[in-house]
Amino acid sequence: MDLRQLEAFAAVISAGSITGAARLLGRSQPALTRLIQELEETLGFSVLHRSGPRVTPTDRGLRFHQEVEPVIAWLRHLRERAATIAADKPRSLEISAIASFAAGMLPAALQRLGADALPEQVHIRAALAEQVVQSVATHVAEIGVTSLPVDHPALEIHWIGEAPCVAAVRADDPLAAAETIPLAAMAGRRLITMANPFRWRRRVDMALDECGVRPAAILDANTSNTALMAARAGLGIAILEPVIAYGMPLEGVAIRRLDAPISFFWGVVTPYGRPLTPLVEGLVNALEALARETLPGFVKHPPAMRDRLMSDVFGPVSVPLRQAGRRA
Repeated sequence: MDLRQLEAFAAVISAGSITGAARLLGRSQPALTRLIQELEETLGFSVLHRSGPRVTPTDRGLRFHQEVEPVIAWLRHLRERAATIAADKPRSLEISAIASFAAGMLPAALQRLGADALPEQVHIRAALAEQVVQSVATHVAEIGVTSLPVDHPALEIHWIGEAPCVAAVRADDPLAAAETIPLAAMAGRRLITMANPFRWRRRVDMALDECGVRPAAILDANTSNTALMAARAGLGIAILEPVIAYGMPLEGVAIRRLDAPISFFWGVVTPYGRPLTPLVEGLVNALEALARETLPGFVKHPPAMRDRLMSDVFGPVSVPLRQAGRRA
């Protein structure tokens, strides 16, 4: 495969047409068409459906595009870094984080470091937890914030955070008058929660099962931001991780404690073996300081606690963690 072919394919998916992609890349339409044809010959399958001037990705094309996107991002960053080296400028800062951190706490942490400390180019990429891990492991991002579980040999975990999940309801919901919302209140109501069953959604399901509570319906989303907006629209009761709830207060939404402990765990990670720059080290510390100030019930865990905490994520453990000296 040729990088020009990959760029051509990514541009077609973004623009929705060969003509639009040619304009994006500054190439002629015949040249772009030829690159796509060469890519398909190399791959052994079609990536585009063609219907006159219109093109749509094939099923295989969509799956392949998911693999191409990080390569194109890496190439773009490589070109940018080469330009900064040529101009003898400080390198850019690439940050990857789950959406709740990317929207609220990360900008606040960068602001705390001071504008003068930041390089000319700062990139904050909101991504799913698995994508954050991949970005940091492949050195595309210099620092990442992701939910547990995190188990990758190419990552160095600097610290692990824990804070209790909360409930969010529309401000005029009768439950908003209470300081604490019981899990039993979910019975007969629509529950707004996260879609990924392998992360903290699992803990929510376990807590509901233990209480014998069955919601009348489920609305799940792939980001906490979406779940928060669904609660604001009055679509149900949301159980949220606390970062989005307290990091981005939303008018018209009441955030309340839950009567059952459902912890949210996250980790601050960098590429393994890569020395921290003063800027990245400052960001690691700023994120901790903000978590302590912003999140009620925040607990910082050392990296050595990862396996024990991951065991807790996937199921109950025989010894309560708070009795195991987990406070930092």
